[in-house]
Amino acid sequence: MLPHLIRTFQELPRFRGFVRELPSRGGSVRLGGLPGGGVAVMLASLAEQLPQRTFLVVGSGPAEAERWLADLSVLMDARVRLYPQREALGEEEPHYEIAGERVETVEALLRGEVSVVVTTTRATAELTAMPVAVRSMQLTLAVGDDRKPVHAIEVLEEMGYERRPTVLDVAQFAVRGGILDVYGFGMAAPTRIEWWGDEILSVRAFDLDSQRSEGETESVTVLPVAAKTASVRDSDVYDTPTASLDDRESLLDLLPPDTIVLIEPGANRAEIDLMWSEAEHHLDVARRLGEDAPERADIFVPPDRWESQLGGFARLRIEHEPCEFDFRMRPPEAVEREMKRLTAIISAGPTLILCDNEGQLERLEELLSDSSDGRLPRNLTLAIGALHAGFVMPGLVVLTDHEIFRRARRIRRPRRYKQAMSTAATGSLASGDYVVHLDYGIGIYRGTETLTTDAGTLEVVVVEYEGGDRLNVPLYKLDQLERYRT
Repeated sequence: MLPHLIRTFQELPRFRGFVRELPSRGGSVRLGGLPGGGVAVMLASLAEQLPQRTFLVVGSGPAEAERWLADLSVLMDARVRLYPQREALGEEEPHYEIAGERVETVEALLRGEVSVVVTTTRATAELTAMPVAVRSMQLTLAVGDDRKPVHAIEVLEEMGYERRPTVLDVAQFAVRGGILDVYGFGMAAPTRIEWWGDEILSVRAFDLDSQRSEGETESVTVLPVAAKTASVRDSDVYDTPTASLDDRESLLDLLPPDTIVLIEPGANRAEIDLMWSEAEHHLDVARRLGEDAPERADIFVPPDRWESQLGGFARLRIEHEPCEFDFRMRPPEAVEREMKRLTAIISAGPTLILCDNEGQLERLEELLSDSSDGRLPRNLTLAIGALHAGFVMPGLVVLTDHEIFRRARRIRRPRRYKQAMSTAATGSLASGDYVVHLDYGIGIYRGTETLTTDAGTLEVVVVEYEGGDRLNVPLYKLDQLERYRT
């Protein structure tokens, strides 16, 4: 986070005047004078000034949405969420990274725990039954609960989770006696729940590779994987009327009425019209190929309805010209790797350089420090957390190190969900299959077991050899084991 930058922006007379002139519901204002990362700073400042409001950023496509998410994540905390568009036409999203992020954003919206949602034009028009599933099918397991293991297993299967011998990836669960391992959407880490009779004795995280139990927690909440497999139940989380999985909603349906929507250039009705016509073509092709394709109106909001819904919110449109409110900011002078030019910019007034990482910050410290005393110029501040581009605002020049050195900013988001290195090692094995161990040769796979050691519990694969000898292979050493092929 960059609190100093946000505070500086909030103190601008133009910003204070803008807050007083925000459009009401159904109103729209065209904004200008917000180059580079200035528009993200404006939105972050507005969200902090109005913490009771929800904001929706509509980018023209996935790349623009990722850029917005990267900028806002630098400026704000975890209150920023991405609602990515589906990669498939139908209800179900086959990519768990996308499906999980959509589900978790829906859940955060329903709980009122999100300040800014970033999405695309297309995603705002996608209909989904997942909000109904999230409201009715959450599974919470806590220490001391008397929920029976068989009931938890039943709910997980209804929510679309796959039962496996060992949990090695998201959307899976495994059962061994009174122990349930599960890794699902909405969870910070894979979790192991242990029962004593019908009472939950412990809830602990575990490592996918070693399968070792880690730190304890009081409870875990699991969100549904797929809406089509979920059964609508009476919710003990949300006070909502009875619903059916045939009740599909769009992202716009989930937003509070006083949401402020910020719309990028290119995110407009024409994009929805194109999506609507292309959907009919692709669905028609699918039907001719014999597939059971849904109706277009079951997966997308019709363009007229979409336009009406969006028009009901207060809207901020980013325009180059003409604009109704001009923040009067401008792009910075290009540095083009010229240190003399950079030094001149710094000498002219307060300058903030945003660096991609610690290494880049240290490099700039060396280049810009005074050779006599090693201090940075008084006007200069270096900080980690780069925006996609710099800008000049009254009293402050904001630069980015990737622009200074003419490098492209690389947005690298880590995988949302972990995956075991040994995912493929035991996934297709059944008890009785022949396997080969690197050191001990051919044996018979007998499944997995939990061993208790001084260091805690350990999950192992059991391999049986001639004469009944058994070899326990820790899951973190599964690279030494493979299926026997004749």
